[in-house]
Amino acid sequence: MAAIAPATHADTWRVQLRDGRAAIKQAFLAGTPIRSLLSRYRQLVDEVLRELWHSIDLPASAALVAVGGYGRGELFPYSDVDLLILLAHPAQPAEQSAIERLIGLFWDIGLEVGPSVRTPDECLVEADRDITIQTNLLESRFLTGNQPLYQQFQQRFIQQLDPRAFFEGKLLEQDQRHARFNDSAYQLEPNIKESPGGLRDLHNLRWLTQAAGIGARWHDLVQAGLLNPDESRQIQMLERFLFDLRTRLHYLAGRREDRLLFDYQHNLAEQYHIRATGTRRASEILMQRYYRSAKIVAQMRDILLPSLRARISGNNQLPIVSLNARFQIRDNLLKVIDDSLFERQPGAIFESFLLLQQHPELTGMSASTLRALWRARRRIDADFRRDPVNHAQFMQILRTPQQVTRTLRNMNHYGILGRYIPAFGRIVGQMQHDLYHIYTVDEHILTVLRNLRRLTIPELAHEHPLASRLISGFAHPELLYLAALFHDIAKGRGGDHSTLGMVDARRFCRQHALSATDTELVVWLVGEHLSFSSTAQKQDLSDPEVIARFTRRIPDERHLIALYLLTTCDIRGTSPTVWNAWKGKLLEDLFYACRRQLSGNTKLRSGIDIAKTEASHLLRLYGLSPHTEDALWHNLADSYFLRHEPQEIAWHCRQLWHRVNSPAAVVRARLSPIGEGVQVMIYAPDEPSLFAHICAFFEAINYTIVDAKIHTTRNGYALDSFLILDKHQREIAYRDFLSYIEHELAQLLNAHTGLKTAMRGRVSRHLKHFPINAEVNLRPDESGKLYTLNLIAGDRPGLLFAIAQVLYQHNISLYAAKISTLGERAEDTFMIQGTELDQPQLRLQLETDLLQVLNL
Repeated sequence: MAAIAPATHADTWRVQLRDGRAAIKQAFLAGTPIRSLLSRYRQLVDEVLRELWHSIDLPASAALVAVGGYGRGELFPYSDVDLLILLAHPAQPAEQSAIERLIGLFWDIGLEVGPSVRTPDECLVEADRDITIQTNLLESRFLTGNQPLYQQFQQRFIQQLDPRAFFEGKLLEQDQRHARFNDSAYQLEPNIKESPGGLRDLHNLRWLTQAAGIGARWHDLVQAGLLNPDESRQIQMLERFLFDLRTRLHYLAGRREDRLLFDYQHNLAEQYHIRATGTRRASEILMQRYYRSAKIVAQMRDILLPSLRARISGNNQLPIVSLNARFQIRDNLLKVIDDSLFERQPGAIFESFLLLQQHPELTGMSASTLRALWRARRRIDADFRRDPVNHAQFMQILRTPQQVTRTLRNMNHYGILGRYIPAFGRIVGQMQHDLYHIYTVDEHILTVLRNLRRLTIPELAHEHPLASRLISGFAHPELLYLAALFHDIAKGRGGDHSTLGMVDARRFCRQHALSATDTELVVWLVGEHLSFSSTAQKQDLSDPEVIARFTRRIPDERHLIALYLLTTCDIRGTSPTVWNAWKGKLLEDLFYACRRQLSGNTKLRSGIDIAKTEASHLLRLYGLSPHTEDALWHNLADSYFLRHEPQEIAWHCRQLWHRVNSPAAVVRARLSPIGEGVQVMIYAPDEPSLFAHICAFFEAINYTIVDAKIHTTRNGYALDSFLILDKHQREIAYRDFLSYIEHELAQLLNAHTGLKTAMRGRVSRHLKHFPINAEVNLRPDESGKLYTLNLIAGDRPGLLFAIAQVLYQHNISLYAAKISTLGERAEDTFMIQGTELDQPQLRLQLETDLLQVLNL
């Protein structure tokens, strides 16, 4: 039979494919079940590919084979069509030309193919080298051509497949894939295919069961005794949900897209008819459903993998070790002797976790124990939660010196922790769309607890020396762990989550027979867990009144230490990018200031004298003669010596003692002593636009100001100190860069040019979908001399310069600034003064102008 001329039919196939896809999409959006859609799409592509194959003069000995996702019949709207052109022998030039025409035709009609052309021998060699190719071939499906060639290849492939090596290889691949996502499904924008608990985990289970000779369907696992019918139905329901979600995501994006980006979350929630509540967005409710589905997938994965390993590896068991009358160790796994134990005696659930915690040589629980735990989790009910024995066991878990984090993570992973603490169960999988918490609430809480535990490990003391030293002497650290468990437990309920969390924490502590003193500490920590960071990052720590006012909230030094430790670990637990050395320094400064206040060491003059004495000593070490500093210090008010540390005072003096009346601006830069960022000193004749010019310069070089100390000398100069951080964390040749700052910034300030118009930076796509309501809060400080200006807005390039321009336009002088960026949320605090602030109408206009800038 003569081959059909491809050119005359390309348009026909293109239209056939386009119309078929459109019809399938309409049917899906009209309610056609997802499995029917996948089947119809696969059939459509099968039909077109067969027609294309027969339109080309290909060798009769060749075969067209579907592999990968297309081979197993899971072809999503914009997935690649993975194909193998199987040749009986290496292609001759004429055959190679025909194959190239065929592949070109695939693309011409709109099929995104991932083709490979190999002989059976080449396939087997490549499969032996690359487990990904081996996996694709495992799912091969004959389409057309030489079927005997395909069948012979299949037989050889199965004979060559080593189930044990394949199992270990796929587990290693899975571990590496999970590591790319920080071993967490709970990211703001998870990949529903590749993230832990996603489709790829389900694929992995099916590949392993297929390699073990069990079969490729979930029903085959039931017949093999590895799943019961209820578990099989549940895993199929989860799979359908992920299939449906991925299909909708493809259609919304109009391309292959497996990430649940903010851009699509709201529309997806609408498609699932999810409505917002008074406290939660519809997208947050959708994401919680996804995260909980991912958690169950991960639970089922962990239950099945040990059984599959045992099936594939055979009965090479280690000796059984008896732990007690109810548990034993088998193959380094904790195994319940009677699978009905948890159903009959639910208290044994906590005992199993305690045993796992007390025996670090154990690698986990056996498959039968996990399954028994899974089935009995609903026995954790009101009676279980009232049982004093269970109370004692839970507290023992917190008090055991090792494996606390691992144990609580496992308890959360298997749904135990959320059933024992129902308030915790409500925040499992709950996302916080505040753009600086990148984890769900439960994942954040457990990360905070992990951070606390890391402080207790001597080998890690270098990470946070002060916090590690303090926790080593802290009696009953389990109280800190309880505070961590409850500090955000009331998120999403509406109202103040700190206040609501105090109620939950008090109830729990009383039920678990904690003393009144210990209960008060835990409850107090939950209520105050935001106050320490807020004071450190937003208020002037050189102001004795600020320190005195905050210290009045702290009953004693034990409460201070506990709050400092919890705050440090809480900030570090929001996102890997939120913590920096500057925040650590602020927290340490506040801690030391409060401890001095609590000890009664509050004399203002002694603090100034100590600063001057230590700075003078440092100046002598640098070879400056006595009293060299007098010319500069004579022009500095006491507030300067309160707000700067001795080494910084000495640095300023070394640069300025001979330039006290310099007509030109003096700019000096150095690596920050705190170990991160650059410290910049500016000494120049004071003028209203100075701060705005400085902001514009740092913005232009992509550095952000995180701390600003502004001081006006008695002789009319501005002596300003800035800590700046690179927005992009680039590797920079610092010596050249410091010289660049000194030269270019001084040149800019000495030019006395007018201010340029602030450029509006692009708002991130995250902020487009989850905008932050701008807030302006202006109030007089306790002394009545200054005003505190608090600003909250979505961060964007040029924001600080725009704020500085508004202050300049209103003749506002800056006394201090603390610039805090939490993810994409800017929370800035300024201490300001100016004659306009005394007039209510002008003060209102300032607030209005600032709001306008923040909302651009």
